[in-house]
Amino acid sequence: MAYRKLGRTSSQRKAMLRDLTTDLLINESIVTTEARAKEIRKTVEKMITLGKRGDLHARRQAAAFVRNEIASENFDEATETYTSQTALQKLFDDIAPRYAERNGGYTRILKTEPRRGDAAPMAIIELV
Repeated sequence: MAYRKLGRTSSQRKAMLRDLTTDLLINESIVTTEARAKEIRKTVEKMITLGKRGDLHARRQAAAFVRNEIASENFDEATETYTSQTALQKLFDDIAPRYAERNGGYTRILKTEPRRGDAAPMAIIELV
């Protein structure tokens, strides 16, 4: 096998990887177990590469994987309107242009202390 099963069925594993990838794109840093961090690194790198391509097909491929979650909300006092940015918009508008000159290696995994309770090895995964 070329991937970790993470103790879940395939549908549960795919849902968890989609959720963690979306959370990492929104927050740019998350704390999770070391095995999960190593797995979501693959999907996050693929999503950022799609974001760098920037065409319609890449946007649709990324939209098929990234959850439709709101990344940020802003209130414009002059017009009294709310504007929101989804995770997909943040990927293509903010994150991908940041790595335009970089060929891969968009994430960093930092090992931390074991989790209290079951002593699972924990890690912080963040965008470089």
